[in-house]
Amino acid sequence: MGLHARRACSLLLLLQVLAKPAQNSDFYLSGDYLLGGLFTLHANVKSTTHISSLHVPKCEEYEMKVLGYNLMQAMRFAVEEINNQSDLLPGVQLGYEMVDVCYISNNIQPVLYFLARNDYFLPIQDDYSHYVPRVVAVIGPDNSESTITVANFLSLFLLPQITYSAISDQLRDKVRFPAMLRTVPSANHHVEAMVQLMIYFRWNWIAVLISADDYGRDNSQVLSNRLARSEICIAFQEVLPTPEPNQPPTPEERERLGIILQKLRQSSARVVVIFSPELSLHNFFREVRIWNFSDIVWIASESWAIDPNLHKEMNSSGTFLGLTIQSVSIPGFSSFRVRRSQNQPPPLNRTTCNQDCDNCLNTTVAYNTVLTQSGERVVFSVYAAVYAVAHALHSFLRCNQNGCKKDVVYPWQLLKKLWNVNFTLQGQQIFFDPQGDVPMRLDIVHWQWGTSQNPFLTVASYYPMQRQLRVIRNVSWNTPGNMIPLSMCSKSCRPGQKKKAVGMHPCCFECIDCLPGTFHNQTAEEFDCQPCPVHTWSHQNDTSCFLRRLIFLEWHEAPTICVVLLAALGFLSTLAILVVFWRHFQTPMVRSAGGPMCFLMLALLLLAFAMVPVYVGPPTGFTCLCRQALFTLCFTVCTACITVRSFQIVCIFKVARHLPRAYRYWVRYHGPYVFVVLPTVLKLIIVLANAVATTTNPTYRSDPEDPTVLILSCHPNYRMALLCNASLDLLLSLAGFTFAFMGKELPTNYNEAKFITLSMTFSFTSTVSLCTFMSVYEGVLVTIMDVLVTVLNLLAISLGYFGPKCYLILFFPERNTPSYFNSVIQGYTMRKD
Repeated sequence: MGLHARRACSLLLLLQVLAKPAQNSDFYLSGDYLLGGLFTLHANVKSTTHISSLHVPKCEEYEMKVLGYNLMQAMRFAVEEINNQSDLLPGVQLGYEMVDVCYISNNIQPVLYFLARNDYFLPIQDDYSHYVPRVVAVIGPDNSESTITVANFLSLFLLPQITYSAISDQLRDKVRFPAMLRTVPSANHHVEAMVQLMIYFRWNWIAVLISADDYGRDNSQVLSNRLARSEICIAFQEVLPTPEPNQPPTPEERERLGIILQKLRQSSARVVVIFSPELSLHNFFREVRIWNFSDIVWIASESWAIDPNLHKEMNSSGTFLGLTIQSVSIPGFSSFRVRRSQNQPPPLNRTTCNQDCDNCLNTTVAYNTVLTQSGERVVFSVYAAVYAVAHALHSFLRCNQNGCKKDVVYPWQLLKKLWNVNFTLQGQQIFFDPQGDVPMRLDIVHWQWGTSQNPFLTVASYYPMQRQLRVIRNVSWNTPGNMIPLSMCSKSCRPGQKKKAVGMHPCCFECIDCLPGTFHNQTAEEFDCQPCPVHTWSHQNDTSCFLRRLIFLEWHEAPTICVVLLAALGFLSTLAILVVFWRHFQTPMVRSAGGPMCFLMLALLLLAFAMVPVYVGPPTGFTCLCRQALFTLCFTVCTACITVRSFQIVCIFKVARHLPRAYRYWVRYHGPYVFVVLPTVLKLIIVLANAVATTTNPTYRSDPEDPTVLILSCHPNYRMALLCNASLDLLLSLAGFTFAFMGKELPTNYNEAKFITLSMTFSFTSTVSLCTFMSVYEGVLVTIMDVLVTVLNLLAISLGYFGPKCYLILFFPERNTPSYFNSVIQGYTMRKD
């Protein structure tokens, strides 16, 4: 602390040079403990003249700031009220020293004066723990830039400072500013209230105007950070030009203001947030009136939200909504504000500067009606700050009904007590949160004109503890029909539409209809349409999906009836053939057809015809297994039997003579049955592998012609599975056809080339046709074609192979005798010889 104290001490030379006695007793009240007060009584701005010269500006040369004097009167009122009470600080008189800081130009001299002792010097010490400054605490100043400057000095000595209006988030850093407290919420809460207001009115496209100082830059950054977590975008942000003190706008300034207003006129943003002290806004709003902006919503930050000067100048220039501290009535203050001081003049050796405010009271009287009607808003923050110091002194001095111990108060001791104060004042709970802020309610006020009522009407309230905005009354909009102004880069999309970003702002977009099969509702991602689940579908622009209509083969449909009739015909004809063959089992015709192997084929054909109904109705795991396994196995066994029968006939007549030994092995080891078993086992392996690779449970496929329809089928790899199942059957059919063709010259009773060729050719072409059809079509007709081809293939075997033999057995019995067969064989042998 010694180094910082030395630096501060060197600046006290300026204090001695610039010190002048003050004669206005409004600024001074003697007492046992003094409070320092920093207020802006004159409207001054930072300009190059104050940077290039080392002197305190003459604030009386600038216009008087009514609100500043009003706040100073609040401190005087609070001190006098505490002194007149007997319960808070009995036997103790509070005093005050107040200085006009001229907005931001006169900060250093007052804070050094408050830190110095009565001899105007700040001694150099290694330890300031037992140093007693002139004041026990400082109230103010009002703006963030001045507050940070003052806090950098006061925090070195842990001298308590309570600001009543500065909202900068930098002041929440208690490592940097351990002695800084405030009776208002931070900028974070002010910005949150603004954002929630925009969300409530559905404004997502705004313009931001800021002043060219720390206040404008810091608060706009807080706003930008908050908007990054919302759906509100900044159309543009501009810096307002800084006017020269008490000078008309320069051509450069008017040109700059014209550029800003032209940009605003061309933009679709109808909401403008302004972070600026009121001093930079008078010239701006004069230009606004010239440009005739009547449809803009101006959102005022706390620095000018209830400024009576600006309110007096503005009318019919849009809708004004301001953010300020809540209104709390302070009994007796309105009359005190315009009461002339009865205090004695201060001693001539007391020296502070720029406290000449001869016309302050007169100006305040002129605005007294507006100030009274607007409610005691920021006034209460000053009032509460003084009472917080009084309660801390009450605790430190161990006050009771009999009095207080007038001990020496060191700054750091009082600071500890301040952090722990918790009291009720005019119905409001006053305490400091961990960041040193009093979480007072914030109000959204609506500017009104032409009424004798409150010019700043509260329309909504924000509660920092809950971080929640509550709208309490409607706003009278300066629009035709009192309609809420629209401030959007793009209008909201209709239900069932998604957003397509245009440019760099997410608030600027095009609305695109969601395609069929997708939907969009309020809870979905705004920039993407959601796909419908597999069992559902949607039309274009739908906000939800509906269940698809499931289709499958049904009993009442004409194709189903035709297939079932064919299957019934095949079952009855096969049953009749089985009866005929059973009755003529020992005849040569039955034996030449295959003997016992015929009954295996006929039994499998009957089973296959009987299982045709598994293709009708909604498929299940069992019916899919029957389709994929039972039918293909039955057909494969039948085809293998016909193939081996063709081979055996050719073998008897053409191979047996040339290879008698091989033929004996064929007969001895039951070659026909072994041949039938081998493809059957191979086909069983293919079926099992196919069942493992592709599930046997039913699946859903979209109808390519009607997406609102869902086809219920057995498995998705239907074509591949059918190709695998049919490959072996095609090879067997080709082999049977080859053997039948080789035996076309055999005796008539054994020459089955025509019948086998017919059945095998039909089986081959129908299977190829089915695979070709399925490769180009995926609708419900695939199932119909599948069962139809299966029934026709079975009929080809039943009627094409066994039908002619039954015909001979029943209508030409003379050809079904051993003698007839022997004569035919002898005739064939003689021809060969």
